[in-house]
Amino acid sequence: MNSIMLSTGKDDWETPQDLFDRLNRKYQFTLDPCATPQNTKCQKYFTIQDDGLLQNWKGHTVFCNPPYSKRSKDNPGQEAWIQKAYEESRDPNTTVVMLLPARTDTKAFHKYILPYADIEFLPGRVKFVGAKHNAPFPCMIAKFPKSPKEETNG
Repeated sequence: MNSIMLSTGKDDWETPQDLFDRLNRKYQFTLDPCATPQNTKCQKYFTIQDDGLLQNWKGHTVFCNPPYSKRSKDNPGQEAWIQKAYEESRDPNTTVVMLLPARTDTKAFHKYILPYADIEFLPGRVKFVGAKHNAPFPCMIAKFPKSPKEETNG
């Protein structure tokens, strides 16, 4: 049962257009580093052959719906994409917005997301384009870098 809850064996689920459109209105994305020519959401994108983990994202407003799989011999795994988002967002001209499973118990969540990203938990379950059913897990949006906190004088 756990394998069903964690993975379908497919790593290129397309983001629902209405969810992307809502985020794009706010951020105006310029790069999709985890795409195929068929599912890209931005004019500029990297495919698996380009290996978005090796590319420079600096100066872009990035939308990233990364592979959700765990690290394996042939796959760097989701944590590598989260770390890359964090690292690229250290550049003051780079913003990265990720669509991720809301797995708040992972090392990556506590190391890279919680301290460094704004988090929006999505209500319900996302239905990815082409999927027969909604995702079996909740999702969240993580925006790097975290917005500065407004100071309160009280």
